[in-house]
Amino acid sequence: MAIGSPAGSPSAGPRLRTGARITARCLGSNDRMPISRSTSLARVVAPEVLDDLPAEDARALRSRRDLRRLNRVMGNPQILATALTDNAAASPVSSIAELGAGDGWFLSRVVGLLTPASGRVTLVDRQGPPAPESIRALENRGWTAAHARADVCDWLQTADWHEAIVCNLFLHHFEDPDLLRLLKLAAAKCRLFIAVEPRRSRPALFFSRFVWLLGCGAVTQHDAVVSVRAGFCGHELRALWPEPANWELEEREANLANHLFLARRRV
Repeated sequence: MAIGSPAGSPSAGPRLRTGARITARCLGSNDRMPISRSTSLARVVAPEVLDDLPAEDARALRSRRDLRRLNRVMGNPQILATALTDNAAASPVSSIAELGAGDGWFLSRVVGLLTPASGRVTLVDRQGPPAPESIRALENRGWTAAHARADVCDWLQTADWHEAIVCNLFLHHFEDPDLLRLLKLAAAKCRLFIAVEPRRSRPALFFSRFVWLLGCGAVTQHDAVVSVRAGFCGHELRALWPEPANWELEEREANLANHLFLARRRV
């Protein structure tokens, strides 16, 4: 999980797997590795329990409910909606693709905070389809929705142009080589890329051990700690973004729990 993503997984399904299976899809033989860096809390990408639970398993269903609650508490929809609005240039964003969209709940909340609310969205996930209530919510707010059931790297190679590509608590499932490939593909398909990710810090790690106080179950309690350890700090995502001279890049703490990365193509 990530303390937050309602259904999602990394490659586009209710949870992406780390390790060799991702690398086989996303790592190109000519991609470079970033210079190694040290942080006070080393980044560790490890499997999360929700990754391997069947979609209809009672523990998985409860964990997804937990994740919606955590998203609301952490303010993730508001963070992403504000970033989209503040970086929309002369006109509002009218086409959005979400990577690892899960059941579509998160993006349906985000577009409800945008003004004006109209356009098209693509929900990219290895599993699906999105929840009918998420599609209805999007359509009721003036957005047409399409679902792409695919590995995220496969989809990005052939995807149409979208004004914005976004993800919520998704990138932390990937090791650096996989991230390098994914970000390179995404940069070629949009003018605005925004990611809200777990913030890797000792305070965030401390508080991740207390999600049970919000009523979260055992799966979420385990995965919250794992996701913080796999999160980001400093300028780690910025260092992986391709052709930085052509982009305006921002990376910072969004709040105690969240790390915000934003790339806006220069005109």
